[in-house]
Amino acid sequence: MWERFSFYGMKALLFLYLIKYHLFSDEYGYNVIGAYGALVYAMPVIGGLLADRYLGMRKAVVFGGILLVLGHLGMAFEGHQAMLVAGEVVRDEQALQVFYFSLSLIIVGVGFLKPNISTIVGQLYPPQDPRRDSGFTIFYAGINLGATIAPLICAYLGETYGWKYGFGLAGIGMLTGLLVFIRGQKYLQGHAEPREPQKLLKKTVGIRTEHWIYLGGLSSIFLVWGLVQTHSILIAVNSLLPAVSPVLWFLHSITLVLTLGIGWFMIKHCNSVERQQMLTLILFIIAGLMFFGLYEQTYGSWVAFSDRVMDRSLFGLQWSAGQLTFLGAFFVITLSPLFAWLWPALAKRNWDPSKPVKMALGLMFAGLSFMILVLGIQLPLASGLVSIWFLIGAYFVLEIGELLLSPIGLSAVTQLSVKRVVSLMMGAWFLGTSYSEILAAELNKLAAIDTQGGVISDIAGAMSLYEQLFIFSAQIGIVVAAVFLVLAPLMKRMMHEKD
Repeated sequence: MWERFSFYGMKALLFLYLIKYHLFSDEYGYNVIGAYGALVYAMPVIGGLLADRYLGMRKAVVFGGILLVLGHLGMAFEGHQAMLVAGEVVRDEQALQVFYFSLSLIIVGVGFLKPNISTIVGQLYPPQDPRRDSGFTIFYAGINLGATIAPLICAYLGETYGWKYGFGLAGIGMLTGLLVFIRGQKYLQGHAEPREPQKLLKKTVGIRTEHWIYLGGLSSIFLVWGLVQTHSILIAVNSLLPAVSPVLWFLHSITLVLTLGIGWFMIKHCNSVERQQMLTLILFIIAGLMFFGLYEQTYGSWVAFSDRVMDRSLFGLQWSAGQLTFLGAFFVITLSPLFAWLWPALAKRNWDPSKPVKMALGLMFAGLSFMILVLGIQLPLASGLVSIWFLIGAYFVLEIGELLLSPIGLSAVTQLSVKRVVSLMMGAWFLGTSYSEILAAELNKLAAIDTQGGVISDIAGAMSLYEQLFIFSAQIGIVVAAVFLVLAPLMKRMMHEKD
């Protein structure tokens, strides 16, 4: 809960901070959040592998948590406000370097923490335990409790009193999370310890393997620091750069190694049933990639849309665009008890949809959520702005889709993976999500608008751009959902679930 509080508290502010405080263009801001998001979800592949083979999940989570605390607190250093001087934007370059380095600490920290937290949950249930889906749904609700509170408080502080206060509170949240995890380790019942502790004690050049892993993690921060900046700076001057982006090359390299490794493992160590289950899991990962390519626009185009062309007054209060990102997690919390009850109840009557069908329905709801925003654009208020109720409706529908797909996908990873590589496959799930961040950034840029400090002059023109983007995004969700619905019976057979 607290780790997600810090993560989403910071994320709610990130795009607005870049365009309003450092006066970056929309396109540059989308590039930064795309690169950041892609690397955040790519690093769990490495963190999962290291936890599987050496560290164990508990030690990986603690190390990642320490890096996250440092990164989130570093975000509180905002430096001087950018300003226009003789038509040129002058920025505080020192503050920007601290900003990029803080992002890098967060990225590497998430790499060690994220896959292993989810895997620990899966370890608490036997493979065919019917409570597994409900357990992950409850886990997902806990995550979203932090994600609900964070934007309301962090975004309010950041946009009202100063960005450093919002980012600083996110850092305090992360510190709280780390302390909670350390104090609560006894409840993991030994499921998160290293499989072969003696490996960590082996020395190379006089240094233990465990310490080499920590040193490698710290060194990777500097690599990521360079990747984020290079991607963001070069892509701003070359619209063709996504094809050769250093971040994409990094993702492709990890994907190639991971694909070859998984392929070799499936051929060498899996029987026919296990191979089919692993192949099915890869299809789940692809579906997750497409879903989150749509979902992650909530921190890009949806934030810009609500900030610029929406009447954000509700119940006598004026909400900020960053605060409104709380709606996603809010609906996850309110709907999670229903979904946690629903699957076992349907299973008792043999009506429970298969995981592939749930996944396809999740994609369909993601597409439909964008159509609600389109409807809002077509039915503006007398002021010419979009009613906040359309954003609320869009989030409601989107989160139905998320609860259909995301916890079910996480559950499928722990169920279908061969036990020896379950953390690695959880990393593969997040690697798919990393590509979705790049996809979301490219979709966001279809509605990039030239602004002065994030303020637009042509509301009608902006609404037209957002309408085109949202229609295109809806089409993606609905078409991909139809494809996976057709594939669902085959995927169900390949899962080899016991009745």
